[in-house]
Amino acid sequence: MTLTPKRKWYLAFVIAASTVSAGGVRLVDGPNNCSGRVEVYYAGQWGTVCDDDWDLLDAKVVCRALGCGVALEAPDQAHFGQGRGEIWLKDVQCSGNEGSLLGCSSDGLGSHNCGHSEDAAAICEGQSADLTVRLVDGPNRCSGRVEVYQDGSWGTVCDDNWALLDAQVVCRELSCGPATEAPHQAHFGEGSGSILLDDVACMGSEGSLLECSSGGIGNHDCGHDEDASVTCMMDGISRVRLVNGPNNCSGRVEVFDSGQWGTVCDDDWDQRDAQVMCRELGCGEALEAFGSARFGKGSGSISLDDLACSGSEVSLLQCPHSGLGNHDCGHHEDAGVTCAGPTENSSISRVRLVNGPNNCSGRVEVFHSGQWGTVCDDDWDLLDAKVVCRALGCGVALEAPDQAHFGQGRGEIWLKDVQCSGNEGSLLGCSSDGLGSHNCGHSEDAAAICEGQSGPSPSDFHSDLTVRLVDGPNRCSGRVEVYQDGSWGTVCDDNWAVLDAQVVCRELSCGPATEAPHQAHFGEGSGSILLDDVACMGSEGSLLECSSGGIGNHDCGHDEDASVTCMMEQEDPFKNNGISRVRLVNGPNNCSGRVEVFDSGQWGTVCDDDWDQRDAQVMCRELGCGEALEAFGSARFGKGSGSISLDDLACSGSEVSLLQCPHSGLGNHDCGHHEDAGVTCAGSASGAF
Repeated sequence: MTLTPKRKWYLAFVIAASTVSAGGVRLVDGPNNCSGRVEVYYAGQWGTVCDDDWDLLDAKVVCRALGCGVALEAPDQAHFGQGRGEIWLKDVQCSGNEGSLLGCSSDGLGSHNCGHSEDAAAICEGQSADLTVRLVDGPNRCSGRVEVYQDGSWGTVCDDNWALLDAQVVCRELSCGPATEAPHQAHFGEGSGSILLDDVACMGSEGSLLECSSGGIGNHDCGHDEDASVTCMMDGISRVRLVNGPNNCSGRVEVFDSGQWGTVCDDDWDQRDAQVMCRELGCGEALEAFGSARFGKGSGSISLDDLACSGSEVSLLQCPHSGLGNHDCGHHEDAGVTCAGPTENSSISRVRLVNGPNNCSGRVEVFHSGQWGTVCDDDWDLLDAKVVCRALGCGVALEAPDQAHFGQGRGEIWLKDVQCSGNEGSLLGCSSDGLGSHNCGHSEDAAAICEGQSGPSPSDFHSDLTVRLVDGPNRCSGRVEVYQDGSWGTVCDDNWAVLDAQVVCRELSCGPATEAPHQAHFGEGSGSILLDDVACMGSEGSLLECSSGGIGNHDCGHDEDASVTCMMEQEDPFKNNGISRVRLVNGPNNCSGRVEVFDSGQWGTVCDDDWDQRDAQVMCRELGCGEALEAFGSARFGKGSGSISLDDLACSGSEVSLLQCPHSGLGNHDCGHHEDAGVTCAGSASGAF
């Protein structure tokens, strides 16, 4: 790929310093990437610059560093909106000739007496690259007709082959959150002038639209009636979620702003605020508004405090609050909520079987106090397994294995000495030593093997339909089949898209969707075709919650059976000890950040004990990020939250995956999150630099 001036400068800095911890600069929340609020990168996070003494000479250094030409203005007083989190610089005094903002005189990193109402900005003359992107003529800056910049003017993109993966790249490039639509046929009106791109084919992970395959700049066979468009989920802050709960309608409240999720402080958090949250998520009535980090402490930013909703607002962000990022709270005060739908809402309301060959065989786990935990095998027998199988709609219990038959779990052990009669409706209805009382280790985790595949689960709001992927290379790729009335049937590929696949992958705990193949990609099924014209938004908890033509209504043959490929492929439930995914987070790009691995449905960090260049080398290679530049400890990219998955890694440097390296065992560690490991790699999996 061709490196733009911005990319060349940034890559040179990274290679020279082996880190981006001091010197990265960006302009955000402006009309393009050469106008906006000034932010600098330090100590693993972005922060703003105070406008005291901010002038055109300071802006000149920023514009030059970004390859954006001459500085036109140096606005103050949060001209492009207030930032959040750290304020890194104050009293910046540049001569105008420095190569970096950090080369200018200032009060020192982190020294200030400012608020975000004083965030500095810059407006530069040019665009920072031979090609950049914007969305125009839509309702906001995150929805509209796609236009790219080249040789001093903007041009449109043809909609040939334009799809959600292409839109995903645009939304990420504009810090607009995930893409929800990729409209064709000049959905936001016809553009004018040049058509600069055609036949765009992104993988979805690229850092810029220019990094995607296309027919070449200026090569097209389109008219402006085919101008491509994009709708992103986020407009400024326009996204909320509930996390770390038993379902997507119960958990810790988080809102999305400036490219990251942040929590909400529980000051003044009450039933009216919870009501707005539940309504916004389509989760029905609010049952309870929690404080004191009921669903676990978040990490990173605290976005909102002192919310004062009337209860009638459409969105949580419409409620009065103290301003984005303004708070006097800690994460021990993170707000939570439980809404009426879609599942039961007691403090422990779910049971699951994991790490088995299907969802009716596996290690027994129950949900309590915001997290999943295992069951000790003391006194575990077929009567206990019978209750689990019945609760999951999995038929008769065949076996009640002990001694971590399906692998050791991690985290809490919630139950011990369970003694069921076999007639209880829930495992919690059985006698036990009480929640959390045990003297067991995960080598004693209990399991269950049931006769059938799960149809209805009594705790499942969405009736008698479930999903599986078959005839693929593993359980996370294959032909989509749903369960109804005692038998499995296929799904027609009419309108089948990545958003539909996303729901399936989430439902199966298989990570994000990468493809939604048509035309019986994994072979034709047999028997009934149960769903057609599926149209998911992508955020549903189950395929059944998506719009469709109704169960059994279709005009398809099995040559149109829909399929899914998910990113997380666990061909063998014990492969890589149950972890099959790694990532780098909280860094400036996807090749630099805190190391995290995925296990048992959640991400966990890696302890920095013995973490060195050889471990980092394996991580960078696994992500396609080139050579490892530096291996960091001491939570260089911020402290994670939740589990610590790995400790005492001892890679030789030649392994293909981090999970092939010797370690102390999943979940076994003597660390805190202040010891989270990080890495900076030389390259980019998708042109991240």
